[in-house]
Amino acid sequence: MIGELCRIEVTAPVEAVERVLQAMGTAGAGVLGEYSHCAFVVVGQGRFQAGAGASPAVGVAGAMNTVEEGCIQSWCRRADARAVVAAIRAAHPYEEPVIYVIPLLSEDAL
Repeated sequence: MIGELCRIEVTAPVEAVERVLQAMGTAGAGVLGEYSHCAFVVVGQGRFQAGAGASPAVGVAGAMNTVEEGCIQSWCRRADARAVVAAIRAAHPYEEPVIYVIPLLSEDAL
């Protein structure tokens, strides 16, 4: 089963974490046996400087910004990865959320 999975990771402002988590789970992320919507969230600080043409959801264009964010770590079947990424983009407040999709190796590949 591991070879069929991808790790999905994204950061979001803390006030949007629950919305993004729900969207990810509804699209198929975080399924483990009889459990769904499984994820690990770490809170920290995100830093960015938005360009003059940007329209940041938080912070100010042209300035260095620091935002309290949650880093959401979950997984999904490879077949569901495209839907999970689309759900993240639809629920996420940022113009350009950084989304990591990392294929996981099967134990046979170790």
